[in-house]
Parts: sequence; C-alpha cells; structure tokens
Amino acid sequence: MENMVNFTKRMIRRGMERDRSNERYVKAISKHLWPWQESKLIGLVSLLVILDYLSTYAFLKLSGKTNVFESSPLASWALQTGGFFKLFWVDIVSIFILLLVAITLRYLINKLGFNIFARTAFVIVLIPYVVITIAAIFNNIVLTFI
Repeated sequence: MENMVNFTKRMIRRGMERDRSNERYVKAISKHLWPWQESKLIGLVSLLVILDYLSTYAFLKLSGKTNVFESSPLASWALQTGGFFKLFWVDIVSIFILLLVAITLRYLINKLGFNIFARTAFVIVLIPYVVITIAAIFNNIVLTFI
C-alpha cells in the first residue's frame, strides 16, 4: 500500500502538469511582490514587529493622550492583563507563529517539487503582515505627534 505522502505527491503532480505553463506568471507575481531574497523578508518582518511595538508604546505612553487605546483585540488583552511586558511577548509569539507557518508552507511545497510555488506561498503569507504593520506604525507615529 502506498503511503499518504507519495499518493499526495502523485496527485498534486498530476494536477500541476497541466498548470506548469503558469509557473512563469506565478514567478513574476512573486518577484513583483518581493524581488529580494526571502531571508530579507524575514528580516523586514522582524524589524517591523519591533518598530510596531515601539511605536505602540510611544503612542500609548508618551503621547500624553488619555483617551487612546489599542485596537487589536489580542494586543488590547495583553496590555490589560500584563502591560507592555506581556504585549512584547504576545508580539514575539505571534510573529514566531506567522513565520513558522510561512516557512513550513514553503518547505512542504518545495518538498513536493514546486519551488516557484513554494516561494510564492512564502511571500503571499508574509506580505500582508508587512503592509498592515507599516500602516500601523505610520498611524502610531502620526497620532503620537498630532
């Protein structure tokens, strides 16, 4: 009896044989979204989590405004139950889980033999976080000084 991994590989490869012509488009989308190495995307995500934490701290503590709050339910819970120390650890664990999902997905798709799709999946998982976090950082900085 064939094991499940080999069966899955065979079924995916059979389905993808028809779609191999789309690989160049998938690669173009991936390169358009993130033209650099994937390790640089991990570095950017790591930098953004730190900047998000620091800008949140500046907005909530240093702005002098009393009627402000954290809009993220998870971050709001962390601040209410443990303050900024707990928020820091919630941010670290959250980004670790996101990176783990992206890296695992990339590894599994690559293991099936679809390198281009693996890179694209990796980029598509992380780019929304990058865009949203840049907007949040910008928002925090603007609101701190307005």
